[in-house]
Amino acid sequence: MAASSRSQAISLYKMLLRESGKFPSYNYRTYALQRVRDAFRDNRTIQDPERLHSLLQEGQRSLQLIQRQVAVGQMYTAQKMVLE
Repeated sequence: MAASSRSQAISLYKMLLRESGKFPSYNYRTYALQRVRDAFRDNRTIQDPERLHSLLQEGQRSLQLIQRQVAVGQMYTAQKMVLE
């Protein structure tokens, strides 16, 4: 993995974790955090530049999706669970 690709992946990972932690619902928050961690763990050995590029693009789309879902979730707050 090239240094720039590595730094892009790390930056994307941090942004995804940060945004996933903003979900108001405990269940959505833990699910999103686990999915992000699992996806990056499963794909950490990818060396093919085209595959890496497509995964980074997919991650950007996922980040945008999470940002939209967090915004919608914050508009409609629900009662807190006991776990929270």
